[in-house]
Amino acid sequence: MPFLVLDRLDKSFGAQPVLRGLSLAVEKGEILALLGPSGSGKTTALRLIAGFEAPDQGRILVQGEEVTALPPERRSFGMVFQHYALFPHLTVGENVAFGLESRSRAGKEETARRVAEALALVDLPGFADRRVGEISGGQQQRVALARALAPEPRVLLLDEPLSNLDPTLRERTRRELRRAIQRVGITTVLVTHEQEEAFHLGDRVAVLQDGVLHQVGSPEDLYERPATRFVATFVGRASVLPGILEGDGAVWVPDPALGGEAGPVRWSAARAPELEGSAPGEAVDLIVRPESLAFAKSGNPRALAGRVIERRYAGTATYYQVALSAGGEVEVLAPADAAAAGDAVRVAPQAGGPEPRLFRRAR
Repeated sequence: MPFLVLDRLDKSFGAQPVLRGLSLAVEKGEILALLGPSGSGKTTALRLIAGFEAPDQGRILVQGEEVTALPPERRSFGMVFQHYALFPHLTVGENVAFGLESRSRAGKEETARRVAEALALVDLPGFADRRVGEISGGQQQRVALARALAPEPRVLLLDEPLSNLDPTLRERTRRELRRAIQRVGITTVLVTHEQEEAFHLGDRVAVLQDGVLHQVGSPEDLYERPATRFVATFVGRASVLPGILEGDGAVWVPDPALGGEAGPVRWSAARAPELEGSAPGEAVDLIVRPESLAFAKSGNPRALAGRVIERRYAGTATYYQVALSAGGEVEVLAPADAAAAGDAVRVAPQAGGPEPRLFRRAR
C-alpha cells in the first residue's frame, strides 16, 4: 500500500476551481515533486496535505489512515516554508529546538540530543550556537530542514525550498538537500515551478495545470514520453510543427507556392495517448526536441529548408533558431561551429534523441 495517498481531491476558492480530482500515491521514502506554472494548484495541494486547507471533496490517507479532517498539529508532518520562517533572534540550535518544543515534551537533554542529530543529518554539526544572521542562505535552508526533521515526522513537505537562493548556491544546495532527505529516508512532497529543481530532487514528478494532473512519472518519462501536449511543451525545450496524420507518422506539408520546396515531407513520430484510434488525415501537431533535429545535407528527402535567425551558445550546447521557408520555426541543437546567424540550412530528424510526439492540433 502507498505511504501517502491523495484520493480525488477537489478544491475551489469561491467560484474558482483550483484542484480538480487530484489523485496521487507516494511510496514510503519516495520524493515526489509537484511541478507546474503559477496558478496550477500545486501549492494548494501541499496545503491540503499539510492540513492548512480542507478539500471540498476527496480524502488524504497516510499508511492507510485517513487524516483529511485532522488539524496540522495532529498529522505529524514536517514543513519547510519558502522563506524558511527562521527566528533571527534565536540561535541555530534554538530554531531547531523550536520544532521539538512545539510538538513534544522532551527534556533538555533529549532536546539537545535531537537537535544535534538533526543538524548532523543536514551536514551542520557544531552550528547549534551560531546566529541565523551569521550563516549563508544555503545553510539557513538546511537549518529549516533540520527543524522540520527534528520531531521525526511521518512526511516532509517542502514549499519552493530553494527559490530564495542565487543560481550557483541553488545548485549546490539542491544536491545537499537531496542527500539529506535520502539519508533520512523520509517520504517527501515538494512544490516547485522550476523543472530542473523538480528533475534533480524528485524520484517522480507530477505535472499540474489549472488544477488538473497531466502526468506523473520519472523525469525521463516526462521528457521523452510526454502524455499531453502541455507536458511536451512545458517540460524542456520543444518546437511545434503542423502536420497531417498518416499511418504511424505525420506528413508536414510545406507551402506549395515554394515550388521546389513543396512537400510532402514525412517524419515518423510516436502518437500521444489521445490519438489512439485516430484516422489518417487528422490535423496534428508534431512536437520535437532540439536534440532530435540536425542540420542536413541537400538531397535529404526529409529535410526542411530554412534560415538561421538566432544562435545561442550555452557552453556545452549551442541552440540554433531556424525560420523555415514554409513557415514556422524550429530549434536545433548542434555543434558550436555548425552554422551562423543568416545561414541557409536544411533541418531533418536526428536519430538518438527523444522520438518526436504527435498531439491533436491546438485550437
